[in-house]
Amino acid sequence: MMKVIETTRDEAKTVAMLRAIAHPARFRIVKLLGARQTCVTGDLVDELPLAQSTVSEHLKVLKDGGIVRGTIEGPNTCYCLEPKALEWLKREFGALSEACC
Repeated sequence: MMKVIETTRDEAKTVAMLRAIAHPARFRIVKLLGARQTCVTGDLVDELPLAQSTVSEHLKVLKDGGIVRGTIEGPNTCYCLEPKALEWLKREFGALSEACC
């Protein structure tokens, strides 16, 4: 019989966010969005060696993971970091830091 780790809702939320950020391209996108506050998908394509469709897919994963939010402005979608997600991760890692040191 396979053992299963039961997770709390908070643990599942944290894991989903970390999973979304775990890809190098997505981590770079998060850093770029953090530096700019907001941007249009096309601006990210100019900064990354990736096709528009690939950047869009990475943004979708980040949005599904709750890390970014996007608003449609005409033909473009403007993406920015989700402050609540960053605060959540800060608290989670802050608690780990306090527990170990």
